[in-house]
Amino acid sequence: MTTLELVQIALYLGLLIVCTPLLGGYMARVFGGERTWLTPMLRPAENAIYRLVGVRADEEQSWKQYAWSLVLFNVAGFVLLFVLQVAQHGLPLNPAGLPNVEPLLAFNTATSFVTNTNWQAYGGETTMSYLTQMIGLNVQNFVSAASGVAVVIAMTRGLARRQASAIGSFWVDLVRCVLYVFLPLCLIFALVLVSQGVIQNFNAYTQATTLTGESQLLPQGPAASQIAIKQLGTNGGGFFNVNSAHPFENPTPLTNFLEMLTILLIPAALTYTYGMMVGSKRQGWVIFTAMLALFLIGLVVMLASEYGAMGAMEGKETRFGIANSILWGAATTSASNGSVNAMHSSFSPLAGGIALLNIMLGEVIFGGVGAGLYGMLIFAILTVFIAGLMVGRTPEYLGKKVESWEIKMAILAVLLPSACILLFAALASVTDAGLSSRANAGPHGLSEILYAFASGAGNNGSAFAGLNANTPFYNGLLGIAMWIGRFGVIVPALAIAGSMARKKVAPPSSGTFPTDGGMFVALLMAVIVIVGALTFFPALSLGPIVEQLLLNSGRVF
Repeated sequence: MTTLELVQIALYLGLLIVCTPLLGGYMARVFGGERTWLTPMLRPAENAIYRLVGVRADEEQSWKQYAWSLVLFNVAGFVLLFVLQVAQHGLPLNPAGLPNVEPLLAFNTATSFVTNTNWQAYGGETTMSYLTQMIGLNVQNFVSAASGVAVVIAMTRGLARRQASAIGSFWVDLVRCVLYVFLPLCLIFALVLVSQGVIQNFNAYTQATTLTGESQLLPQGPAASQIAIKQLGTNGGGFFNVNSAHPFENPTPLTNFLEMLTILLIPAALTYTYGMMVGSKRQGWVIFTAMLALFLIGLVVMLASEYGAMGAMEGKETRFGIANSILWGAATTSASNGSVNAMHSSFSPLAGGIALLNIMLGEVIFGGVGAGLYGMLIFAILTVFIAGLMVGRTPEYLGKKVESWEIKMAILAVLLPSACILLFAALASVTDAGLSSRANAGPHGLSEILYAFASGAGNNGSAFAGLNANTPFYNGLLGIAMWIGRFGVIVPALAIAGSMARKKVAPPSSGTFPTDGGMFVALLMAVIVIVGALTFFPALSLGPIVEQLLLNSGRVF
C-alpha cells in the first residue's frame, strides 16, 4: 500500500467519527419532535402530509399497531412497484422503448427494493425505464430506508421509556425521516455528484463512435438523484448494470470517496442518536466502538489478503485501484448497502470470505440505516443475557430486566435469516436449477451460492456476480429470503420494543453488569463473532477458506 492510500483510509475513518455526533445529534432532535434549522421550511409540508393521510402527529401506536402499519405500507409499495414494472412498456418516460419486465423478475425486484436489499438480477439500462427507475425504484429507496430508521427509533423509545404502552407513530417517524433527513442530504449530495460528472437527464440513449471507429450506445437517464439515496439510504441498487464501477455513476476520485463515506454516514450517526434518546451518550459510543472495531478488523484482513495475492487488479477499476476497491467492499458489506465499484467475486478468497462474513454476522457492523442498529441492539440484549448467566443474576439492559420474551424474540431474529441462508444455499447446491447458474465449480462455486442467499437474507444486495441469478429458481427463492430476512427481524425487534417499554427501571446495584464500558464492547463483539462462527463456519470452511488454502498451495478449479 502507498502512503496516499493509508492517508485516505485514515481521512475516511476520521470524517466518519467527526460526522457521527453532528448528524446523530440532528436526527435525535428530528425524531424527538424538537425544532431544527429546517423546521420553519418543512413543518408546513409535514403537517400537510399528516392531514392528507389522516394522521395526528401526537397520536402514538402500540408495537403491534406500529408493526402492522409498517408491514401494510411496505406490502402496498411492493404491489405498486410490481405493477409499474410489468406495465412499463405502455407508460411514459421510456425513450429506449424497453419492454415490460417478466413477472418473476418483477417480483424479485419489487421485493428487493421494498426490503432495502436492492439485489439486481437485471441490467438497469437494458431493463428499467426512466419512469420505473424514478417513481418505482427511487421512491422505494427513500421509504424502505426510512422504514428501517423508523424501527430503530421505535426500539430506542421502547428501551428508554418507563411503563409506557406506546412506542411512537410509524407514520410520523417515516415522514420525518424522509423530509428532514433523507431529502436535504440527498439534494446536497446529488448536486455534488452532478458537478463531478454524474449524469442527470431524460435524454434518449446516445449513439457514439469510439476512437477505433466502433459504434457504441451510451445510456442516459436521471442517475445522480438515485445514486444519492442509494448510498445515503444504504440501498445500493445501481442505475446502471455495473453499479458504481460505471463512470456515469462514479466518475472521479472525489465521487468515489464521498460515495464510500455516505455508505456508513447515517448508520454510524444513528448510534449517537440512540445515545441521546436513551439519555446516555456513552451507550451510543459503546455501540459505535463495537461496530468500528469489527469493521477495522475485517478491513485489515481484507487488505492484507488482497495485497498478499500480489496485488491482483483483476475485476477492479484502474481508476480506483486495490485499496479503494477493498475499502468500498468492506463498507458495503458491513452496511448492507450492496453497491460495488469492483467485482467481489474477483477478490482473493479470504477477502471475499470476509465480505461474506460481514453479511452473515447479521449486517450489524454499522448495517443498513436503522437495520444495523436494531440488529446490534438485539445482540446487546443477548450479550447481557449471557453476562447475567455468568454472574448468576437476572440480566438487565438500561436498567430494565431482560426476560424470556425478549430472549425468544432476539433468538428468532437471529435464527430466521441464518436459516434462510443455510437451507436455501443447501437446496441450491443439490439441485440442477441451483447448480446450473454457477460460473465456477469447486469451492468458489459454493461461495457464489452462499453469497447470493446471504446477500438476500441479509438485505445486502451485492453479489459474487459470476452467478446467473436471473432464473425462475433464484428469482423466486431469493425473493422469499429477502422478505424473511427483513420482516423476520423487524417484527421481533418491535416486539422487544413494546415489551421493554412497559417495564420499570431498576436502580443499578453492585451486581449490575455495566453496558457503557470497554468490557461490554469486548463481550458484545465476542457474542457477535461466536454466533456467526458457530452458525456459518462449516459452510465458510467449504467455500472461501478451503479455496484460500488451495490457492496457497497453487491449486485452482
